[in-house]
Parts: sequence; C-alpha cells; structure tokens
Amino acid sequence: MIVVSDTSPLCYLLLINQIDVLQTLYDVVIIPQAVANELSAPQTPSFVKNWMAHPPSWLQIQLAEPLQNIELKTLDPGEREAIVLAEQLNADLVILDDKAARRIAEERGLRMIGLLGIVKDAARSGLLDLETTFEQLREAGFWVAPRLLEQLLTGDEPSE
Repeated sequence: MIVVSDTSPLCYLLLINQIDVLQTLYDVVIIPQAVANELSAPQTPSFVKNWMAHPPSWLQIQLAEPLQNIELKTLDPGEREAIVLAEQLNADLVILDDKAARRIAEERGLRMIGLLGIVKDAARSGLLDLETTFEQLREAGFWVAPRLLEQLLTGDEPSE
C-alpha cells in the first residue's frame, strides 16, 4: 500500500506519542521533501524536529515533481507536494487534514484519510483508546467539532 502524508497529522501523532500507529496500519509512509522541511523548521516543536532528525525506517522522503497546477498554489507547500506526490506515485491513500487540500485531492480522485480517520482505525485495531487519544489531541491543540467527536465516540460513521 502506498501512503503519502502531509505535515499536521504526523505532527499531532508525534505530540501525543502515537506515531507508531502509522507503521502498524500502513507499513510505510512517504512524505514529500516540503513536509520533511516543515517537520524540521525552526518554529516546529523540538520533539518533532528531533524525531525528524532521525526518522524511523518506515518513513520515506521523496521528491515531488515541480508544480504545474495553479489551483495547488493556494495550498501550503506540504499539502501541495503531498497531493502531487500522491498523484505521481499513484498512491492508495493520502493523509490530509486541511479542508481546502482535501477538496482539491477529492476533485483529483485521490483517496484520503485525516488524523481522525487514522485514530478511528487505530482504535478499531486495538492500538489505542479512542477517548484517551481525543483528550490528548485536544491538549495538543487539535480541535474537533463536538458533533463529530460525539459521532466518533459513539461509533457512528461520520463523514470525515
């Protein structure tokens, strides 16, 4: 399975010490160079920068083709390159949370998942506790609409 990720889902999983669920769920995750740069940027939390300085073997960094599409220029570099790289690799899945990036990825026919979907899948696989993880995400600054959180906690299938 080819999985490409943007920055923020990786960052939040690192901040709540659940980054290893990605390896368990997907074996290998590929990030474009722009995402690697964002994870290493000066304003990035030091814990994240330290992790990125010595990434695990299941994380691969690949270059994305140069940008050709004007619509993608509205996105941040990591989102842009994640979408381009997912297309370039014919990825099975792209991990995105940004609403505009998800809309563009959907229009381009890419299959996506966000942080909430990853957490839900990891909980279903017994890798983490859903309620505890959502509390950790809130403490880390990740906002979830109360209605969506309730749906996830009660087992309803929200449209992520």
